[in-house]
Amino acid sequence: MKIQQIRVYQVDLPLHEVTYKWSGGKSVTVFDSTIVAIETDSGLVGWGESCPLGPAYLPSYAQGVRAGLAELAPQLIGQNPLELDKLNRQMDAALKGHPYVKSPVDVACWDLLGQHSGLPVCTLLGGRYAEDFHLYRAISQESPEQMAANVAGYRAQGYRRFQLKVGGDPDVDIQRIHAVRAALEPTDRLVADANTGWTQHEAVRVCRACKDLDVYIEQPCITYEECLAVRRQTDHPFIIDENIDGLEMLLRGRRDLAMDVVNLKISKFGGLSKIRQARDLCVSMGIGMTIEDTWGGDIVTAAIAHLAHSTPTELLFTSTDFNSYVTVSIADGAPERANGRLAASTEPGLGVRPKLDVLGKPVAVYS
Repeated sequence: MKIQQIRVYQVDLPLHEVTYKWSGGKSVTVFDSTIVAIETDSGLVGWGESCPLGPAYLPSYAQGVRAGLAELAPQLIGQNPLELDKLNRQMDAALKGHPYVKSPVDVACWDLLGQHSGLPVCTLLGGRYAEDFHLYRAISQESPEQMAANVAGYRAQGYRRFQLKVGGDPDVDIQRIHAVRAALEPTDRLVADANTGWTQHEAVRVCRACKDLDVYIEQPCITYEECLAVRRQTDHPFIIDENIDGLEMLLRGRRDLAMDVVNLKISKFGGLSKIRQARDLCVSMGIGMTIEDTWGGDIVTAAIAHLAHSTPTELLFTSTDFNSYVTVSIADGAPERANGRLAASTEPGLGVRPKLDVLGKPVAVYS
């Protein structure tokens, strides 16, 4: 099998809640998503998606995906998409860095491998655990009262795990955490995610003000060293996200006992091939994981679901369903939540059938 053509699509994904806000006053109203279709000489077509959370969250941005693909895609024509490790080495040789550009290509190749073998991607990634898995709901940064009300609303939809966007004024954040924890049941899990928004002393102060609450602290500061210093001064379970961008950081974090849980984002690692290595390393080290991506629609959600569903249940802290946050559906067959839980498709590949009328004409074609 050989890659015959690579098509690139762009689609806007508006939010049901209109605006998504997190630390530092950052916000997004419409997500700019890039969809990649890889057509082969066998007639099979694989699909992938990359959707950065704006340009100010990680070193990635939406137009950068498409600019990077203009450099990368022509060099992949004629390659065998089923030789995933070899293809990833070719991508790394052709384009240094920019894993978020390579991610939709790699995911599309996993989709092709699944279609070719007649197996769902989660089976190829190691096997399906349990019938479904927990989802978290991200709670956009608002007043303490509004965030508590939003959590109550999502709890009524079946969610039992919540990622509270803090990282603002520490005094207000303390109120946010207390208000939301009071609105939850004892068995619900709450994560206070600062998204690097606190300084070290602010993070320590917030932790001490919430010391009697059952809450996880996630990525309080911008650097790994600051996060580690906070970690060593709190009894709260600790999550690292933005600093985890490869196997070296996972090993360093394990050595330093820096975290109890890590967030693994598919596009930050460069696709399913490389994040599978990170996932398996976490399994061997006994580290809990949140399996997700930066953002996206139906195709990203399908990829997340397959990776999460193939992760041992006891180490899957939670996952997410980004397609429920946005108003536009770009594919049939994508997983849909039920009572705060999700399941990967049992169909071959990712199990998605993109809606070409929604995607429109390609913004670029390489052949």
